[in-house]
Amino acid sequence: MIKLEEWAEVRRLHRAEGVSIKEIARRLGLARNTVRAALRADVPPSRERGPRGSLVDKVEPQVRVLLAEHPRMPATVIAERIGWTHSLTILKDRVRELRPLFLPPDPADRLEYRPGELAQCDLWFPPVPIPVGASGRPDGQLVLPVLAMTCGYSRVTDAVMIPSRKAGDILAGMWEIIGGWGRCPRTLVWDREAAIGGTGRPSAEAAAFAGTLGVRIKLTPPRDPESKGLVERRNGYFETSFLPGRSFVSPFDFNTQIQDWLTDTANARHLRSIGTSPTQRWASDRAGMVELPPVAPMVGLTGRIRLGRDYYVRIDGNDYSVDPRAIGRFVTWIATPALVAVTCDGQIVATHERVWGSGATLTDPEHRVTARAMRTEFATARDRARAATRSHTDGHVVALRALPDYDALFGVVFDPAPADPTATDPTSTAEGQ
Repeated sequence: MIKLEEWAEVRRLHRAEGVSIKEIARRLGLARNTVRAALRADVPPSRERGPRGSLVDKVEPQVRVLLAEHPRMPATVIAERIGWTHSLTILKDRVRELRPLFLPPDPADRLEYRPGELAQCDLWFPPVPIPVGASGRPDGQLVLPVLAMTCGYSRVTDAVMIPSRKAGDILAGMWEIIGGWGRCPRTLVWDREAAIGGTGRPSAEAAAFAGTLGVRIKLTPPRDPESKGLVERRNGYFETSFLPGRSFVSPFDFNTQIQDWLTDTANARHLRSIGTSPTQRWASDRAGMVELPPVAPMVGLTGRIRLGRDYYVRIDGNDYSVDPRAIGRFVTWIATPALVAVTCDGQIVATHERVWGSGATLTDPEHRVTARAMRTEFATARDRARAATRSHTDGHVVALRALPDYDALFGVVFDPAPADPTATDPTSTAEGQ
């Protein structure tokens, strides 16, 4: 078969220099018919190899039978079922070619978003322990979640580190971001995060949050990361462009650094997908969002408990002191990422800074002083009660009663100053007679 270089030279000699077929064949050492065929061909010659045999050809029918019954069966399981003893690589390559024949296609559309239409939400767990003080670990550090939200139209991204992945903390992070935007996208897209929609429908806390804002929470189908690919890609961008070379002394330091980076770098860079930077599109995106309600939604961790003699409430693994005067009464507590507040009958009975770790005990000095005064008062009252009682010979405690109590019991009336002295002196009457 003629080579590509020979084919090109044959055509050049004949068309450009007018060399005859006989002379071309002599110069290049080719047969005349080969030269004629090269001149007749309008496309370069290509060398296509015929199909080569493979060890998998013999077992392909068995592979097809297994895939027809179980289209998602892993290649390693297929190898075990058919007794494959050769290289797994060639078997995996054949399975990869055959599997689409037995699976329905799953096309992914390219979506166009309108201004203010939606924001995609996700939790990112940066692989960097953050110092939080008491955390149940010797080094006092924890890997904490970061809530990330990306707007569909402008691609503006915001993120904030939160204490936990509980519903109250996630919603508190969402409200912090939305409050910073000043408006809320009409749809908030979430995956099946347990605290938001682990059952396939929005949780009670998430539904109440969305209802207060007047927006919708949309849950993506299970195992479908493409449904919120915008924020998923931002999470990867955080790890490659934000984390390297940084250190953090607290969660609040982390939030400060990531906010500065998002403003100066991430949201200011040119994105090829939209042809501009997110910052340039933000005004239009924000204008299409929903205005915030006059009443803020309920966020944070909440609970209600009757306060015991040990005047502490346990919140997320930490103990916070409460005014001892509320002992025996029901108290309601709320924990935001920054603050813990406890109320009783509408009155605040404790406020503390929230600890993001666990195993800490926080005591207000005023609560300790109040408890000491109450113990002193209780001891004094107890001593008075003991002084007003005496013990029987058998150990039974008998109260000491006042004598007038016995007079009243038996109906005896003593009048130390009668109105008529002669009425009670019989001797004076006799003498008068």
